[in-house]
Amino acid sequence: MQLLDGKKTAEDIKNEIAAEVQSIKDAGGKVPHLAAVIVGSNGASLTYVGSKVKSCQQIGFDSTLVALPEDITEADLLAKIAALNEDDNLDGYIVQLPLPKHIDEQKILLAIDPDKDVDGFHPTNFGRMALEMESFIPATPFGIMELLERYKVETAGKHTVVIGRSHIVGRPMSILMSRKGNPGDSTVTLTHSRTKNLAEFTKNADIIITALGVPEFLKGDMVKDGVVIIDVGITRVEDASNAKGYVIKGDVDFDEVSKKASFITPVPGGVGPMTIAMLLKNTLLARKMRSAKNK
Repeated sequence: MQLLDGKKTAEDIKNEIAAEVQSIKDAGGKVPHLAAVIVGSNGASLTYVGSKVKSCQQIGFDSTLVALPEDITEADLLAKIAALNEDDNLDGYIVQLPLPKHIDEQKILLAIDPDKDVDGFHPTNFGRMALEMESFIPATPFGIMELLERYKVETAGKHTVVIGRSHIVGRPMSILMSRKGNPGDSTVTLTHSRTKNLAEFTKNADIIITALGVPEFLKGDMVKDGVVIIDVGITRVEDASNAKGYVIKGDVDFDEVSKKASFITPVPGGVGPMTIAMLLKNTLLARKMRSAKNK
């Protein structure tokens, strides 16, 4: 069994990007600039956005945090988005979700310029991804594809079972794994909460990508020997014996499943760290695209 070490791989990617940013600087070019928009003061969101800003500094990007009050009107937020779209100094930006209930998330995401949509959530980018054209791939699926590629996990002709059909992970993974090329060329089954006899699918899977959010849902008797496991689940489970009062669990019962797996991502330290690294990679891509357009 080999661990798919997202923490180490993410550091490798950040170092590669930092070297590229240094070359851009040395050539007198403009370094990539990423902005993060956060509305209100959700603790988890603040932590996540904070780590994005820190990663930007670490690799030599410019970064801007746009902190807006919880009670901002939808119209004012849309006006802010329009200003970011027009800002020539900015290569890409993300709007941290969830947004407050009085704001229509869909409307906000649709207002983002697809050329600056480094989260890859805009329908234009999603469509381009599905059509195998150059696009910004959502950071978590992009990170999974990168892990599979760097660890030389064989995907062609394999049966991949995706658990969960979210627009952020499950649905894009089902598209990416079936695309032509490597990683890809997989036969994909997309399962979800309405799937009957899920274990019948997982027992026959060569690769399982689970993004369900149910801790330790996937047990050892639900998988076959040699399976490849990508665990996107991340849930805080109360644990009085832990100093923090909780432990982080994935969707997979690691102790049981790792005994049968050929490759497996740990939680934490698997898919999570890859997400921020790929957001940075998308921002570098946005800078290159803007630079090419301006020539």
